[in-house]
Amino acid sequence: MTPARIRIAIGLLVVVLLAAGVWWWSTRNRESTDDAQVDAGVTPIAARVGGTVVAVPIVDNQQVHEGTVLVEIDKRDYEVALDRARAELADAEASAIAARAGVPITSTTTASNVTTARGSVDQAASEIGASEQGIEAAKARLGTAQAKQREAAAKAAKTAKDVERLKPLLSKDEISQQQYDAAVAAANADAAAAESAAAQSVEAEHEIRVAQSRLVQAQSKRQQASAELSEAETGPEQVKVTKARAAAADARVMQARAGVRQAELNLEHTTVTAPVKGQISKKTVEVGQLIQPGQALMAVIPLERVWITANFKETQVEHIRPGQRVTIRADAYGGKTFNGKVDSLAAATGARFSLLPPDNSTGNYVKVVQRIPVRISLDAGQDPEHLLRPGMSVVPTVYTD
Repeated sequence: MTPARIRIAIGLLVVVLLAAGVWWWSTRNRESTDDAQVDAGVTPIAARVGGTVVAVPIVDNQQVHEGTVLVEIDKRDYEVALDRARAELADAEASAIAARAGVPITSTTTASNVTTARGSVDQAASEIGASEQGIEAAKARLGTAQAKQREAAAKAAKTAKDVERLKPLLSKDEISQQQYDAAVAAANADAAAAESAAAQSVEAEHEIRVAQSRLVQAQSKRQQASAELSEAETGPEQVKVTKARAAAADARVMQARAGVRQAELNLEHTTVTAPVKGQISKKTVEVGQLIQPGQALMAVIPLERVWITANFKETQVEHIRPGQRVTIRADAYGGKTFNGKVDSLAAATGARFSLLPPDNSTGNYVKVVQRIPVRISLDAGQDPEHLLRPGMSVVPTVYTD
């Protein structure tokens, strides 16, 4: 080999070594991957109530702010439902007022009825006692009268016999007229006394019958008063029933209030607004369309909160840590770069979250380098024009030094 060729070869070797050194220096303490894309939260917009769409004041791909009206649904049915709920609430409140007012009335009436019934029972018992005493007194008088009647009857019979004995003697002039008249007068007096004693016996028997009748009436009155007392003593249970009705009425008021609140919410939900600031995508709703609760209408993508999901090989994540500096090169903008930092590393490889995760325990094992998703957040103010859109491919480079 000539000296010239040797010098050329040495020069080429030096160039290669310099290039390798530059490449090593430029890639030292860096990890990069082209398996990365832009991600963002996608907020689906759905109707919470059904109805006919009367207005859609936005178009697809339009930028909206939080609270911007997206869809308006016909409100008339929900306004009628709200009026009905308010009327039911008013009726329930009126019923509750009446039920609560009945509680003290029932309590007062119950106490008064118990007091009155107890007084009636005591009065009937007193009347029974008086009637029983009257019967005993009448029986005693009847016994006395009957004894007197027997005595008077015996005496009247004796004097009558005396008159009968003296009458023949008077005709024989064996006694004087005066003696006979005295015997007749005595017989008449004894007969009158017997009649008086008989009348007293009859009067005593009448008094007994009257006292017995009063006793029966008093006993009947006591039975009635006892029944009224038993009924009055159920008053506390009636008070409990009245209080339970009042509580049930209050519960119906609460239920009616909940119905009013639900009707108000349904009326509010006829206006669908944007929950976040972002850009409208996949709009599928039009004016006049009849939609159902939960039906997807569109999506809002908050482009101010995008991030990068980079799938690094498991051999690359040894030195990757949260907080490390990252540069992101976007394929769509001629290699325009953005700055960010590592936010977090996934808890498992992407394969573990797939629909059918690989099962290496079957024996058909082939070692494949797995990839671990790494979330990268952009620094503030890196994308003010919102150039990065979800799904775009990027190439992030993590500086691990």
